[in-house]
Amino acid sequence: MPDGIPVRMLTPAQVAEMLQLDVDEVVALVLDGRLRGARVGSPASWRVEEASVEDYLDDQAEDARLHALWRESNAASFPELWGRGRRGGE
Repeated sequence: MPDGIPVRMLTPAQVAEMLQLDVDEVVALVLDGRLRGARVGSPASWRVEEASVEDYLDDQAEDARLHALWRESNAASFPELWGRGRRGGE
């Protein structure tokens, strides 16, 4: 993130509400590195970068798009995918 722009941090509960997940699932996404977060304060509690939630949603949308293309290609017959070219001089 560019210098001078404040990083907005959200609680796992806020992120869970946005993504319609459980708080434990949000923390698991942070621990897996799929969301950027840090433990802050005393006692330490998780905070998640708002921008990482947007990045996560973008990644999920791209994954869904790629899976849809894959399913589409699996449903197509080989001639549709590769054309009806001649083989062996036919």
